[in-house]
Amino acid sequence: MQLNQAVSMRLQELLTEKNMTQYQLSTKSGLPRSTVSNIINCTYPSMKLRIVHEVCQGLEIGINEFFSSPLFDETNLEP
Repeated sequence: MQLNQAVSMRLQELLTEKNMTQYQLSTKSGLPRSTVSNIINCTYPSMKLRIVHEVCQGLEIGINEFFSSPLFDETNLEP
């Protein structure tokens, strides 16, 4: 799987876990709703760490918690 797909899947997991909508995340993180939607829909070929950081702030988690998922194991990601 591509890294942007793993980020999308992880974000969807966390939104479900925290019972949040994309709109609520956009409001809390300060990111435009279109950016959140683009992450979910894998529109970006690569992901900037700054955007992931802002997502994490909106979710009220640390970056380490975002990436602490089997989705990001090297064996699951394409080079």
